[in-house]
Amino acid sequence: MSFAALTSSADAARTMPASPVARLAAAHAAVSSLRDEQRRLERLGLELPLARCHQQLRFWNFVEAVCSIETEARS
Repeated sequence: MSFAALTSSADAARTMPASPVARLAAAHAAVSSLRDEQRRLERLGLELPLARCHQQLRFWNFVEAVCSIETEARS
């Protein structure tokens, strides 16, 4: 089952940038926006959207880690 992204920067269907540094920045932006959204959802007490946010945050944390490794390997 697939859900729509909770934030525009966390849309996994969008094309990632070509450069490793830009990919890392895009992944960081997604994680940051999802953390903000997570705090908002916690304040509102919305459990299902919060669970979806957690799932998307796990994915983007992984992407950010992979992009970080790639960027460090190239420097």
